[in-house]
Amino acid sequence: MSTLLASIGAAVLGFLAAIGRLALFTGQTISHLVRPPFYGREFGNALLQIGYFSLPVVGLTAFFTGGALALQIYSGGARFSAEAVVPQIVAIGMVRELGPVLVGLMIAARVTSSIAAEIATMKVTEQIDALVTLSTHPMKYLTLPRVLAATLVMPLLVGVGDIIGIYGGYIVGTERLGFNASAYLQNTADFLEPLDIISSLVKGAVFGFIAALMGCYYGMNSDRGAMGVGRATKSSVVAAAILILAANFLLTEAFFSA
Repeated sequence: MSTLLASIGAAVLGFLAAIGRLALFTGQTISHLVRPPFYGREFGNALLQIGYFSLPVVGLTAFFTGGALALQIYSGGARFSAEAVVPQIVAIGMVRELGPVLVGLMIAARVTSSIAAEIATMKVTEQIDALVTLSTHPMKYLTLPRVLAATLVMPLLVGVGDIIGIYGGYIVGTERLGFNASAYLQNTADFLEPLDIISSLVKGAVFGFIAALMGCYYGMNSDRGAMGVGRATKSSVVAAAILILAANFLLTEAFFSA
């Protein structure tokens, strides 16, 4: 019994210590935002890698999700003669929830893993030690540009994902389900409210911050060797996905609670 309690206590203490380390890492990252110098070239490269090169996967994911959502809503609505709500539900479903969450998870899969693997490899090959030798703070050079770039570019990716997802629903609705094109677009525009769009963009910024921060955190704290790089990459994606889903619930509660 005492061994079980000791194991539980050790697990709880380890969890709290991990939260403390992550909170400290987050605070240090934010504090470097107001301290010169700012590495603009690294920031620009991060914008390109996180934003531009993520457009294909974001677009394809959103398009097929919007189309599938339209089919499911139509099929379900047909049970109680509510097929006409397809445009409205596709719009609100993509903008409020599916758009931000799916884009966040795609970025976690693509960008978080890439950042963690890159920084962990730099640690293994002692490139981070070389930065310190050159009087360059690793967090300012590696972490801040990536976290800032992801936070700024993710709302744009989410906006693009929302639009493409709604377009996917529009294509399926008009070409497959027989909706009138102009009426479909009008119903979509009439049903969306400014708060829906604002919440989507805010979620994008928060999810981008989480995705990049997890990649940097696990990359910086990885173990030595190839196995350490692999564990850091895996852990960063899992942590980012869980935190994104948890943050989505909290933000939805904050924006839309009665």
